[in-house]
Amino acid sequence: MNTASSTHGWPARLSAIRGNVLAGLTSSFALVPECIAFALVAHLNPLMGLYGAFFICTITALFGGRPGMISGAAGSMAVVIVALVVQHGAQYLLATVILSGILMTLFGALRLGKLIRMVPHPVMLGFVNGLAIVIATAQLAHFRQGSPQGEQWLHGSALAMMCGLVALTMLIVYVLPRITRAAPPALVAIVGVGVFAQLLHLPTRTLGDMAHIAGGLPSFNMPDVPLNWQTLQLVLPYAVLIAIVGLLETLLTFNLTDEITETRGQPNRECLALGAANIASGLFGGMGGCAMIGQTMINLNSGGRSRLSGIVSGVMILMYILFLSPLIERIPLAALVGVMLVVAQQTFAWGSLRVLGKVPRNDALVIVAVTIITVFSDLAIAVLCGIVIAALNFAWQHAREIHAYVEDRAGDKTYVPRGTLFFASTTRFHELFDPQQDPGHVTIDCSHLLLADHSALAALQGLDERYRKAGKQLRVKNLSERNQRLLSRAGVGFA
Repeated sequence: MNTASSTHGWPARLSAIRGNVLAGLTSSFALVPECIAFALVAHLNPLMGLYGAFFICTITALFGGRPGMISGAAGSMAVVIVALVVQHGAQYLLATVILSGILMTLFGALRLGKLIRMVPHPVMLGFVNGLAIVIATAQLAHFRQGSPQGEQWLHGSALAMMCGLVALTMLIVYVLPRITRAAPPALVAIVGVGVFAQLLHLPTRTLGDMAHIAGGLPSFNMPDVPLNWQTLQLVLPYAVLIAIVGLLETLLTFNLTDEITETRGQPNRECLALGAANIASGLFGGMGGCAMIGQTMINLNSGGRSRLSGIVSGVMILMYILFLSPLIERIPLAALVGVMLVVAQQTFAWGSLRVLGKVPRNDALVIVAVTIITVFSDLAIAVLCGIVIAALNFAWQHAREIHAYVEDRAGDKTYVPRGTLFFASTTRFHELFDPQQDPGHVTIDCSHLLLADHSALAALQGLDERYRKAGKQLRVKNLSERNQRLLSRAGVGFA
C-alpha cells in the first residue's frame, strides 16, 4: 500500500520540482534588467545590482518565511541612496546596506512583522495599483536610446521593431496558456522571441546594450570607511530609510503572496532572512534589496510555489555573471518589456476601479491616495498616508457611535453608555451628561463601555469633578476586569 502511494506520488513531486525550476528560471530573466537598471539609477556598477540580487534572492528563498516570493535589488531602495552614492561613494553605500540589514534583523527578532496586520485592505489595493503603474511606466525607459545630444525616443523602424516584438511577447504570454501549460508562458515568450530575433538578425536592442554582466565570484570585503561616530551619523539616516522601505515593500508583497497562494507565511522569519541577506550583500559588494512584486508575480504565475523557485532564480543570477553572460546578453529588451507589461496588467487590481463607487468614500480616498503617492512620491510615504487616513476615519466613526441609555428614578439617575471611550470620543461622552439638571445621585453603568486609553480615564475624572462642583455624587458600577485594572493602575477611584 505504501509502495503504491509512493509510486503515484513521485510523478507529482517531479512535476512540482520541474515547475518550480522553470518558474525560477523565468523570474531570473526578469531580475537581470531590473537590477541593472536600478544599479544605474543609483550610479553604481551593474554588477553590484546583480551580486545583490544573488545574495538577497537566494538567502531569503532558503531561510525566509514566504516560499514563492522573489527578492532582489529593488528600485524603491535604489532611489533612496542616490544622494549618498553621489556625495560619498559606493563604500559608504555598502556600510549603509549592512546597517540596514542589522535594523531589519532587529525588527524581525522583536517580532514586529505582525504589525503588517495594521495595514488596511484599501492601502493594499493602492499599493498594488501604484506599483503596477510604476512597473509599466518603468518600461518606457527602454523605448529611449542614447545619442550625442542625449537620450531620445525611438522612432521610425526602430520604434516599429520594438513595438512589434513587445506585442509578440505579450501575445505569446496571453495565448499560450490556452494551448498548453507544459512550460511557463513568460519563459516561452522570452526564449521564443530571443531565438526569433537571432535567427532573423533583427536590429533590436538587447540586454547586452544595457550593460555587460560578465564577472567573477563576489569577494568578502569590509566597507572601506572609517569606523567612527561621524560615519555612523552619516549612514544611519539612510539605513533607517532603506530598512523602512525594504520592510514595507517586503511585508506588503508578503501579504499579497499569502492571498494569491491561499497560504500563510511567517512574517518575522522573512524579516530576519531579509536582514541577513542585506548584511551578506553589503559584505560581498552588493546593493541592498527587498521583495520585488513584479518578479514575484512572474514566479507565482509561472507556477513557483516552493523555496526551490527562489533558490533557482538567485543561483541563475550568479550563473549569468560567471558563465552565461554571452547568452543572456542576447535576449531582446523587447521580450523582457513585454513580460513586465503583462505583469503590470495582471498586478493592477482592476476590481478596485469597479468598487470605488460602492465602498465608503473614505476607503475610496485611501485607494486613490496611496496609488497616486506611490507613483509620484515614495512607497513608505504612500503607505503611511494611507494608514493615517484609514486610522483617522476609524477614530471619527467610532467617536460618533458612543451613546447612552438613561434610567431615571426618583432622586437617582443611571446612565448606561455604549461604545468605546477614547481620545476622539471624550467630547461626545461629556455631552451625554447634564450635571446641573441631574439629581443628587448619578450612576454610570459601564457594562457596555470600553475604556481605551488615558483620555478615557481623564474624561471620567473630569466628569466626576463636574458633578462634585455641582454638589452631587457620581458612582461608577459594572466595570469590566480590564477597565478596573486600567483605573487601578492610574490610581483613579469612584464611589
